[in-house]
Amino acid sequence: MPRSGAEARRRLQQAALELYRERGFDQTTTAEIAARAGVNERTFFRHFPDKREVLFSGEAELRAALEQAVAAAPDGLPVLDVLLHAFREVKHLPESNRPFAEPRLEVIAATPALRERELAKAAAITEAVAAALRKRGVAERQAVLAAQAGWAAFHEAIAAWIADSSRSLDDYLLQAFDDLRALTGR
Repeated sequence: MPRSGAEARRRLQQAALELYRERGFDQTTTAEIAARAGVNERTFFRHFPDKREVLFSGEAELRAALEQAVAAAPDGLPVLDVLLHAFREVKHLPESNRPFAEPRLEVIAATPALRERELAKAAAITEAVAAALRKRGVAERQAVLAAQAGWAAFHEAIAAWIADSSRSLDDYLLQAFDDLRALTGR
């Protein structure tokens, strides 16, 4: 049995990923995840409201960190630079969870319901980033468009980093935002 809540959570996440990869998401139960992790099902539900959230549990922390990073960006920066600053400030979150990231993406890609959930979570994050940009005085439409483009660049940088870790996530972020600027001619 795990001794700490953090250890139980980590073991539940690992067990869930293993089972999702072996059997598929839809064929895996919370009881099986708990058993594989060496805890009871009640412990599973203390950490996650459902079996989908095992894969998406960091979303609230990422959203809050991005809101704070957008707010803390230096005054006078162009919008894309505010976003680059914010995403660079939160890059430690995916970096600290790299062993979980690649198999997580595989499971999501193989499961339509999880792809839908990922889109909903991404929409919540982009709305939070857009709201933070609006608080900085960015117009509504520009804030929404910038938040969506920034999230796409961040997502692309993470995917590239997972595919090839010979470069740092920061390098991929810088490249993604350079590419975004090249597309916009700025």
